[in-house]
Amino acid sequence: MSDLTGAVVEASRFLDLIGVLSNAILGGVVARNERFDAIGFAMLAIVSGLGGGLIRDVLLQKGTPIALTDPAYMVIALIGAAIAFLIPVAGRSWNLVFPWVDALALGTWAVAGATKTLTVGLGPLPAVLLGAVTAVGGGAVREILLRHVPSVFGGNTLYATPALLASGALVLLDWLGHPTVGLVVGTFIGAGLVLMSRWRNWQLPEAYHLKPIRVWRRLPSARNRRRKEHR
Repeated sequence: MSDLTGAVVEASRFLDLIGVLSNAILGGVVARNERFDAIGFAMLAIVSGLGGGLIRDVLLQKGTPIALTDPAYMVIALIGAAIAFLIPVAGRSWNLVFPWVDALALGTWAVAGATKTLTVGLGPLPAVLLGAVTAVGGGAVREILLRHVPSVFGGNTLYATPALLASGALVLLDWLGHPTVGLVVGTFIGAGLVLMSRWRNWQLPEAYHLKPIRVWRRLPSARNRRRKEHR
């Protein structure tokens, strides 16, 4: 089991709650674009803000998911919904702020998910995987509810990849004995890569369309061989 101190666990919880608020607001923005009512705002905010953590905690099988036992999670998700419902979050200002909110949410959730996985005694690979699931799971479930193909599957700038790298940085630094540094570095790596990929339009390659390679060549006829020999 990773030797994480109580302070690190509390810092991870704080980062987790920041991710909940950020993604709940994003869910509320989507609800506004879809012209949902107050219930729709609340549902999309809860799914966006808590979905990834719920999936993670169910897979960990270490008791009731924390989003259902810690009242702060549900309250903060509903606060995010209320912010998006009462304030018209749109326009030029939102377009400037949105990438930063989205990037911060991904970075914080990736390290929080990886930290919790290490805390319950699982190894590095599950920690990296569940850190990424925590970061992208809520958004994927939200898009499925709206009958969209989850954007994390491709066709857009990098998103799941920064989550994996952020989780990996946390796991590596925790293994080296610097879990607190890992929280900070992992968050910056995840958020920074999301912002850079938006700016530089970085995307993973799609499947290549391979063409059959002709490995057999027609042998020259006997008549042509004799002509070459007489030259």
